[in-house]
Amino acid sequence: MRRIPSALNWISIALFVAISGVGYNLLFYSSQPIYIGAIFALFCALPVLAFERRLILPRLNDWLHSLPTPIFVVLALILDFALIGIGFAAAGSLMKLLHIINAPWLDMTLMPTRVYLYAVAISAVIIFVTRVRELLGRDVFFSLLTARYRRPVAEERVFLFIDLVGSTAFAEEHGDLRTQQYLSDLFTAFAEPVRRHKGAIDDYIGDAAIVTWPLKRGVKDARCVRCVFDILAKIEAESETWLQDYGRVPRVRAALHGGDIITAEIGVDHHKITYFGDTVNTTARLEALCKTLERQVLISSDLARRLELPEGIITEDLGDHAVKGRDHLLGVIALHVPTHQALKTARG
Repeated sequence: MRRIPSALNWISIALFVAISGVGYNLLFYSSQPIYIGAIFALFCALPVLAFERRLILPRLNDWLHSLPTPIFVVLALILDFALIGIGFAAAGSLMKLLHIINAPWLDMTLMPTRVYLYAVAISAVIIFVTRVRELLGRDVFFSLLTARYRRPVAEERVFLFIDLVGSTAFAEEHGDLRTQQYLSDLFTAFAEPVRRHKGAIDDYIGDAAIVTWPLKRGVKDARCVRCVFDILAKIEAESETWLQDYGRVPRVRAALHGGDIITAEIGVDHHKITYFGDTVNTTARLEALCKTLERQVLISSDLARRLELPEGIITEDLGDHAVKGRDHLLGVIALHVPTHQALKTARG
């Protein structure tokens, strides 16, 4: 199931590339069948996109991105030319061998300059859009694109606040730069479980991340709870790597709560989707209770009643607690899972 969003993403990209090839065919080779342009476009653009997504030559990708910008730009253009040229030659050779086109071999394998420029332009558009989508997050990107929250909207959402324990001590020992690398790797570890369980990372605040779901999506199959324990399992499963890189395995605290909020797009030069209401504040206060109550994962009883917990999750009712800024008490439940089961979840 986790591969479906990625597959749909690549299908969408492939369709866009194919359509762009059809457009090129209509502009310059209107006498040829339109599928020929689609085939050339796919063979030319997809190798570049696969390289940008680190599906091929990942070490070369890392090395290029470590270079100074002027050198990076020059070498990236050379590499793009090579990848597009290889794709063009492969497409031309295939159609020549299948007798789809009966042109000379040189014409079928040697890429014209305008084909290269057109392919680079299409690839650049796709790479730009996907980078912006990654920067903003899938849900925020489409919400901004469709102006869904241009007017404030009342809705129900689940929030997960997840915070690194001991970040101040780590910074004092290793310095700010090393701490930033530590947090960056930790937040990267969060990304895959959040994506798998259809959540969205809304923000990073210091050493904490805020994850959110529309309430129906978050409680379905207890996705929000599964996400938390998959994050914990992933960290535990990669403990040896953490020890080698940083001399310790990260420990996090997490809190889950859901309810009514107001969602709105704010800003002028810099736009952002922001959530207003007691639900967000209560989740933050609940996360602070993790330290007070000495528990790693807490969920409000209000949210717990709205979902069916996964098999194997152990609950511990901690009773009602006063929460700052809230007029009435909040029911609090601690969640636990056996270590062996967490590891099984991570591998599954």
